[in-house]
Amino acid sequence: MTYIEGFIVPVPEADRDAYVNHARAFAPIGREFGVQRHVEAWESDVPEGKTTDFRKAVNAHAGEKTVFSWFEYPSREARDAANGKIMSDPRVAGMSDPPFDGKRMIVGGFQVIVEEGGGRGGYQDGFVLPVLPGKEAAYRAMAAKAAPIFLEHGAVRVVEAIADDVPHGKITDFYLAVKAEEGEAVVFSFIEWPDKATRDTGWRKVMADERMKPEGDMPFDGPRMFWGGFEPVLDTARSWEPAHA
Repeated sequence: MTYIEGFIVPVPEADRDAYVNHARAFAPIGREFGVQRHVEAWESDVPEGKTTDFRKAVNAHAGEKTVFSWFEYPSREARDAANGKIMSDPRVAGMSDPPFDGKRMIVGGFQVIVEEGGGRGGYQDGFVLPVLPGKEAAYRAMAAKAAPIFLEHGAVRVVEAIADDVPHGKITDFYLAVKAEEGEAVVFSFIEWPDKATRDTGWRKVMADERMKPEGDMPFDGPRMFWGGFEPVLDTARSWEPAHA
């Protein structure tokens, strides 16, 4: 099943074009070494949360936006092999300094546990959340039940991935982002939609769907989950160019 390397990146809004160009320069190198798909999605509809949110996750400064990004691989082994090659490639070493603060970037490896749909969206919903200790199977069952409902209401793909190789950072990391407690796992997930209008309509239908009512106790802590909508600015699975390139 698909393996995801997920990222959250703080980028100065004024450096959007520079960020896209930097990602575009890296994309063919990543593909050469095994990245099957590379997506960079720019903050579009990201709410401020009381406890957690995308901006808090990376200690975003005034004038910065968040990028929700991921690489797709066929396996953990393929990801590990690709990272080894990427880190030693002189083309990567010779690239210009990235237009963001790498010390606040969050990165981690996630094993996909639910994957429904085969489309590639023009708008993405991203989620990060803490799964309660011992509730991984219950979460997977809940996510597997919900995924077809999202597809029925307009989504083209739903992916849920659980922490597999997620490092602890000094400043930011996925565990700190959701204020994870002992024994909790972190989920990185996304829902792909054709466009924002379909996403907005789809969410209204999903929220009104009786099948989405939870059965029993929730396997994750909702107040510490954060989510947001993102506009893709680079997607190696699509043939379009980003508007601000």
